[in-house]
Amino acid sequence: MTTVSFREQLQKQIDTLPDDIVQQIADFTFFMMARREITPLYTNWTSQQWQDFSLEQFIREDDDVEYTLEDAQEIYHP
Repeated sequence: MTTVSFREQLQKQIDTLPDDIVQQIADFTFFMMARREITPLYTNWTSQQWQDFSLEQFIREDDDVEYTLEDAQEIYHP
């Protein structure tokens, strides 16, 4: 297996995991980077880059929609 295909498979697997497990993976990654004295790529991010990243994480096309407009109209009565 090539490094590229391994990375792609790993990314696909991570995309399917619950957020708490992804956080544990991130923590482990930061730990390993610190051991090898590798600086995280985002340490010099600007405020705009953080905002863009946050929006990308918040609005993802693969997220399941839990409620429809009809659901909201059933509940909301002005």
